[in-house]
Amino acid sequence: MSTRATESRPAYLDTSLPVDQRVRDLVRRMTLEEKVSQMVHGAAAIERLGVPEYNWWNECLHGVARAGIATVFPQAIGMAATWNPDLIRAMAMATSDEARAKHHAFVRQGDRGIYKGLTFWSPNVNIFRDPRWGRGQETYGEDPYLTARLGVAFVQGLQGDDPTYLKVVATPKHLAAHSGPEAERHSFNATVSQRDLLETYLPAFQACVQEGGAASIMGAYNRINGEPCCASPTLLGAFLRHAWGFDGYVVSDCGAIDDIYQHHGVVATAEEAAALAVRSGCDLNCGTTYPALVRAVRQGLLDEAVIDRAVERLFTARFRLGMFDPPEQVPYTHIPSEVIDSPQHRQLALQVARESIVLLKNANGILPLSRDASPIAVIGPNAHDVEVLLGNYHGTPSTAVTPLDGIRAKLGAGAQVRYAQGCAILGPAGGGIVEAVEAARGARVAIVCVGLSQQVEGEEGEADLSDRIGLGLPGMQQQLLEAVDATGVPLVVVLLNGSPVDLRWAEEHAAAIIESWYPGEEGGTALADVLFGDYDPAGRLPITFYRSLDQVPPFEDYAMEGRTYRFLRDEPLYPFGYGLSYTRFRYTDLTITPAVVRPGESVRVSARVENVGERAGDEVVQLYLSDLEASVPVPLRHLEGFARIHLAPGESRVVSFTLQPRQMALVDDAGRWAIEPGAFGVYVGGGQPVERTGGAGVAGQFHIVGETTPISNTYGV
Repeated sequence: MSTRATESRPAYLDTSLPVDQRVRDLVRRMTLEEKVSQMVHGAAAIERLGVPEYNWWNECLHGVARAGIATVFPQAIGMAATWNPDLIRAMAMATSDEARAKHHAFVRQGDRGIYKGLTFWSPNVNIFRDPRWGRGQETYGEDPYLTARLGVAFVQGLQGDDPTYLKVVATPKHLAAHSGPEAERHSFNATVSQRDLLETYLPAFQACVQEGGAASIMGAYNRINGEPCCASPTLLGAFLRHAWGFDGYVVSDCGAIDDIYQHHGVVATAEEAAALAVRSGCDLNCGTTYPALVRAVRQGLLDEAVIDRAVERLFTARFRLGMFDPPEQVPYTHIPSEVIDSPQHRQLALQVARESIVLLKNANGILPLSRDASPIAVIGPNAHDVEVLLGNYHGTPSTAVTPLDGIRAKLGAGAQVRYAQGCAILGPAGGGIVEAVEAARGARVAIVCVGLSQQVEGEEGEADLSDRIGLGLPGMQQQLLEAVDATGVPLVVVLLNGSPVDLRWAEEHAAAIIESWYPGEEGGTALADVLFGDYDPAGRLPITFYRSLDQVPPFEDYAMEGRTYRFLRDEPLYPFGYGLSYTRFRYTDLTITPAVVRPGESVRVSARVENVGERAGDEVVQLYLSDLEASVPVPLRHLEGFARIHLAPGESRVVSFTLQPRQMALVDDAGRWAIEPGAFGVYVGGGQPVERTGGAGVAGQFHIVGETTPISNTYGV
């Protein structure tokens, strides 16, 4: 067909034409009012052009959320504890299968409402910099490298690998430096140095854009260095568009454009706020401010061409999703509804939950428990509560397995399993602690499930308390632990939570401690598998468990000094990367090639890992790098490689990593990435080289020689 469309078949419906040409043809046919109607999350239908209504708002943080029955995987912080990008990619692929099946079923029913579309506002790749932040559970933890690797895997799994069509749109959020306090997010200004911005807050976003190919980005509520994030020339222009080459669309967090004039006070009116945001590169408004763009254009606050640019970006996404093409041309339109909550997806949810479990303590090898260990007491507010399995931004599982369910199923009908709630997450315990003591007395072991829930951590307006004011167990849970321990029955503490908890008492008194996060619909089955030895735990902490808030700077301080394992000089209770196993591993034969390098050259690091225990199991091999002679402040150490491997007893494997030049760079005082000459320490082990892990890995050095060499246009401008 000729590129000159006939009136009966406009160019935008001609699938033989390039997408950009089709999009331009559609947008040029719209009036200003029609264009603006497409720039809010509830986009109106344009019937004369055959454009159906579309709601851009959808969520899939750990499975399709808020749209009925769906497979509910472990919360994002639990996904991070797997340290397994391949598994997270598979989980995202399963999620996008369910998303496509749901979307097309809804469309067939004429339902185009919220949570029914194909544009998903996930993943959350903000850095979990402070343990009090209620939304830290949504993230992949505190480390930029781990977050980037998992974020890229998640984005790729969602968007698919078809060369023409997107399976769904992934939207990494919230750009940038967004991690509390929740109560102040609509007016807060995060003051961030160029060094912290480049080293910590931006790398995962850049990786999701450049490696993952994310088709969308969401801006944050807060300001950063005075600029509202959803109208920031620095973030949306200098970094996202120019330095990183992003060509997708940007969506505001919900109500964030209102904040620009109502709470940040950067401008005075809705028209000015909308114009500022669109000029800066925010194309879509989750909220109600962008209808003011019609008046803004007429008042001369921005040109209609800027509106055209934004609308073209939005329709490019819709065309790439196949929304204007015959269904038979789009490979994802035929995914059957049977994939939703399928046995295969439930099994995948179980595997993610298993791999996420972190064994923090196992005194005298009390775990795994024997199957004939009954009577067993299962106690605690999180022992038999479906909601606490799910975290936030979740779907609805058809069935869900609590810890109590999982233990009962594991041991069978003949076992004696005593249950007592003991207390609630919050509030007085009443007689519950007495009942818990009675359940524990005479048992072979007491498994006490405590922790947090959406009552005490979550997004502003979603949780009862949002951010936490301390790290202790809320309510009467500490008293519950102490009362059960006083019976003399061995105490196994199981945590269900999304952020660090003060475990100093449990570390001293409990026989074992297990971290299981918010583990999703199969969480109880996974926990029972670990408790009774059918699965060897190998999860690793994606966050630091501090001893107390005395180790943490003020919540409002966005400087990284003193925060996370990279800058914390004190010894934490449990370090980032930490986790125990039922077997043991030995590291030998560290090789660093070459030992002397020039700027721009890569370095190959390898070590042999051997399972010297009596059980098969996974090991998470971690590589940490330290710049020993830097001329400017740098992290104490930083993760730059990891691999989750499985080894049988007596089996060994050489694990290799390649350090690229960027990984050896620092941010100089001019705010540029540069490679300096000097010595670099390398450590390869099952955790960091710190007291808690016993430094059981292998360490060495290499040297960079030559002149300091800037790296231009890499994680910067």
